[in-house]
Amino acid sequence: MRALKPVASGFDAAQPEDSDTGELLRALGLEPTAANLDAVSPWRFAAPLSPDMAAARERRTIPFAALVAHCRAAGRSGDVTLIEGIGGVMVPLDGEHTVLDWIAALQVPALLVVGSYLGALSHSLTAAAALRARGVTIAGVVVSESEVEPVPTAETAATLARFIAPEQVCVLPRAAPVPLLPLLERYLK
Repeated sequence: MRALKPVASGFDAAQPEDSDTGELLRALGLEPTAANLDAVSPWRFAAPLSPDMAAARERRTIPFAALVAHCRAAGRSGDVTLIEGIGGVMVPLDGEHTVLDWIAALQVPALLVVGSYLGALSHSLTAAAALRARGVTIAGVVVSESEVEPVPTAETAATLARFIAPEQVCVLPRAAPVPLLPLLERYLK
């Protein structure tokens, strides 16, 4: 299995092991070397902002075609490749593209990871509607337990399941390993 987080903001180059990219590398059994960081997250930015804003502060851009090509090349390895997005489906990547444009360009199923905070139902259902409107298949929904939640996570998941059916919805307790295989089995054949 391979994992990518091609775009990362809020990245501290002095402590890469503490970043999302560092966590992915650890999960893959890899050290946070320069080569591994570049392979997993080639577009890293210091400011914890949307990618377009973080890149602008460093006088850089995220070349959309190169981003898509990087993800496609990783997927050609023959291994299952999970690609982590950044911030939500409508987050701007540059002056013209959002994360949704990126997902749609890849033409791969999306695993929608959502929270259980107040407002999560609306955000989650809006994201699912946006994905479906662009023809993106939703492989499943993972409700990641938020630090503060108005109702138990299972209740949020049950409500989402009513509206997102037939996609499978599962709950992920805070800091627990992700049970991806049941959600992705139909895509692994």
